[in-house]
Amino acid sequence: MTTRSTLQHLNTCAPEVFCATLADIWEHAPWVAHGVIDQRPFATVDALHAAMVDVVAALDEPARVAFYAGHPELAGDDARRGLMTDASIAEQGTLSLARLDTVDAERWSALNRAYRARFGFPFILCIRRHTRESALQAFEQRLAHDRTTELVTTLGEIAAITRLRLDHLVPDVSHVACHGESIPS
Repeated sequence: MTTRSTLQHLNTCAPEVFCATLADIWEHAPWVAHGVIDQRPFATVDALHAAMVDVVAALDEPARVAFYAGHPELAGDDARRGLMTDASIAEQGTLSLARLDTVDAERWSALNRAYRARFGFPFILCIRRHTRESALQAFEQRLAHDRTTELVTTLGEIAAITRLRLDHLVPDVSHVACHGESIPS
């Protein structure tokens, strides 16, 4: 996701370029971008993102669970071995989750095991909006959810993660023009 794009480019490029450009937004799921090609042109980055979230939300429960299962655990084995996507490595790196001491690593591992046993997929959290402490608190609170609530909550977290990734890839110039903010490099 190092190459930045524009919404105009995404609206007019070849379908394979569109899918390739957005492939890293969704964890191991380039089919999400493919699912919105026919909806182009998008008026805003918000509209593009909402359309992609709708593709995932429209999946039946087994397909959504399979999609969720493709995400890495927070502070899990893949994090410690550096076997995640570049985006996930960067996101978990904000809290140094790959470098926990033994006690903290075991706490995260125990929570990951409990969550996966309860729901059948890994705990997913937009980690960039959290500290380690607030992430652990969210982990413990969400373990008390029923399955329906957690399926919806997880989609909301994935939407937050993907929006941050999309914002990095495709700066929303309409947002900048309205709010006078500079585009981060």
